[in-house]
Amino acid sequence: MAEARIELSVEGMSCASCVARVERIAGRLPGVTEASVSLATERATIAYDPAQVSPAAIAEALTRGGFRASPRKSDEEAAAGRDRELSDLWRDLVIAATLTIPLVLVAMGPMLWPALADAMAALAPERAWLWVEWALATPVLGWAGRRFFIHGLPALRRLAPEMNTLVMLGTSAAWCYSTTVLIAPGLFPEGARGVYFEAIGVIITLVLVGRYLELKSRGRASQAIQRLMALQVPTARVERDGVVSEVAVEEVRPGERVLVRPGERVPVDGEVVEGSSYIDESMVTGEPVPVGRGAGDEVIGGTINGSGAFSFRATRVGGDTVLGQIVRMVEGAQASKPPIQSLVDRVAGVVVWGAIFLALSAVVLWTALGFGIDHALVVAAAVLLIACPCAMGLATPMAIMVGTGRGAEQGILFRRGAAFQASAGIDTVVLDKTGTLTEGRPALTELVPRGGWQYDEVLARAAAVEAHSEHPLGEAVVAAARERGLAVPAAEGVEAVAGFGIRGRVAGADVAIGARRYMETLGAAIEPDQAEQADALARRGRTPMYVAIDGRIAGLMAVADPIKEGAKDAVVALQGMGLRTVMLTGDDRATAEAVAAELAIREVRAEVLPADKETAISDLQAEGRHVAFVGDGINDAPALARADVGVAVGTGTDVAIEAGDVVIMAGDPRSVARGLGLARQTFRTIRQNLFWAFVYNVTLMPVAAGALYPFFGVLLSPMMAAGAMSLSSLLVVTNSLRLRHTALPAQEALPSPA
Repeated sequence: MAEARIELSVEGMSCASCVARVERIAGRLPGVTEASVSLATERATIAYDPAQVSPAAIAEALTRGGFRASPRKSDEEAAAGRDRELSDLWRDLVIAATLTIPLVLVAMGPMLWPALADAMAALAPERAWLWVEWALATPVLGWAGRRFFIHGLPALRRLAPEMNTLVMLGTSAAWCYSTTVLIAPGLFPEGARGVYFEAIGVIITLVLVGRYLELKSRGRASQAIQRLMALQVPTARVERDGVVSEVAVEEVRPGERVLVRPGERVPVDGEVVEGSSYIDESMVTGEPVPVGRGAGDEVIGGTINGSGAFSFRATRVGGDTVLGQIVRMVEGAQASKPPIQSLVDRVAGVVVWGAIFLALSAVVLWTALGFGIDHALVVAAAVLLIACPCAMGLATPMAIMVGTGRGAEQGILFRRGAAFQASAGIDTVVLDKTGTLTEGRPALTELVPRGGWQYDEVLARAAAVEAHSEHPLGEAVVAAARERGLAVPAAEGVEAVAGFGIRGRVAGADVAIGARRYMETLGAAIEPDQAEQADALARRGRTPMYVAIDGRIAGLMAVADPIKEGAKDAVVALQGMGLRTVMLTGDDRATAEAVAAELAIREVRAEVLPADKETAISDLQAEGRHVAFVGDGINDAPALARADVGVAVGTGTDVAIEAGDVVIMAGDPRSVARGLGLARQTFRTIRQNLFWAFVYNVTLMPVAAGALYPFFGVLLSPMMAAGAMSLSSLLVVTNSLRLRHTALPAQEALPSPA
């Protein structure tokens, strides 16, 4: 089966029961294999077999189910839609508040201020004031609160009640009862003729306040993606047929030459062909220090050029740019769910029906016990209003939305929501040495000349011979000579001896480079102090090499893979989080232990072949460990896939690394600690949110049903129930927003990105 995926924008969801219903509707369609819905982003990601069902049929099924489903809107369209909804909510809230304030004053003022009671009695009889309450409450319910009927009534007809249904049932029952009392009071006993018009106004107003603040907060949670999208410039200067013209960035094609002036943003991804500059990539990679870019180097669309001007050849445009891939990855993570959310959605799906059943049962029970119908009505309305599972529906997606956004700003990309839950159980972090803790490129670290030779003389002759070598150690020597700007002479008769070294003739002299055993075969005597110096370098993780010119030692060189800046900070931060750190490498044990000692890593697994890395992870898991593996995402793909959490360290452009749950954009090892720390804190926030949501429902629903009344005479009013419902959602949202400012591991060691 050739599986396809579609993203739909789904409007009309108000709580977790709506999420469960959308997934249920989609999941029942033939050919649909998976449906994941996010209340926070109002999007559905659906996997399906195109041979059995079409995207149009999926959208139509959801629309028939009472939701407005359409092809996924762009972020700009979604933001515009959110602004329109906020505007509508604000208008209805103003209407509700404007009418509710005098309504409460008329209904409750006389009980609080006797002077007001006397003034009202002098103006009109009590029954007239009840009609004033009715006149104020009716438009609050029928106009400002119409959204609850527009969504709630069709849902009830489909036997799929949700949050709007509960509010509609609670407030309309109170309105119908109060209106009947007003029109025909004789139908009720003397003690059951109270009206609840002020409760209707306050309930509608409080729910609208909660909705408005919640929607506004959800907009703030999505600002990270909006900021990323804002990095895209609208136009680019492109050279076509020798003429430079400004075109829309959507019209730039791969292979075209693009010009960038000082201070401008780079419009698309590409490779520099002329000029050079320092570029601020912090907004994409999280790396705060501007990076030098010249001919042959890659540049990323959306980054800011410094003081230089350059031109580049476009390589990736549109949605294929690094920026476009980042946005897609963040949105994908926000739309996905950790396993815990699936359980929450199933529970939320029965909460609404449970609330309706409990409300009806409470009415029957309290009436049977001899309490008035007004008492039973108050209980039923409170149960219906308190039971809304809004907080459950927002608990997980809000935290994931904020967590993924915060990560993207730091150059840490979460590929899926499940990574947050998996990270919470990690107790061991395995770090691949090369490319993760070290630069992955050997470099010349020491050169000590002997026998009257000068540093540059020895280096130039050694580089002349090593220029004919393909060994990484030789490349390090050549690179060092190039960096010093040395004139490297030509070498003749170069001969490489596998496992020993290399030799050739330079400027009429024999030059040989290699280990001690190679020097011994050539008869070049090594002094004891030189041998001791070489051994000391080896103990520090360096690879010592002697340089002999015409049979006499002219210098001692050492090459090593330099440890990345911040690598030790990262290890210390991980250990500070209570994590066991293990270094994995193919190096010999002496070199590996030297590097580990420098990084304060106590456990080393050396001489591990690339093919055996996955086995090393499996061995740790067999010990009962929950393992995160950190590697380069390409050579380490099997190990990344085997680990409970795979962290792929990229280079700033490797966004599309398929293996791994987390991608570190800039390659900074400190971001590993920060990413795992952020994932832990995000899942901790999810647990806090769910704890509050469940405790709220489990505790307050029985209280609303009157469980405390026989013992303490306490009855929860519908107004308090509406306030508690709104407050529960706001607590979940604001608790999630705290992730935007929470401190991360190794944060103090790394400046915040610009």
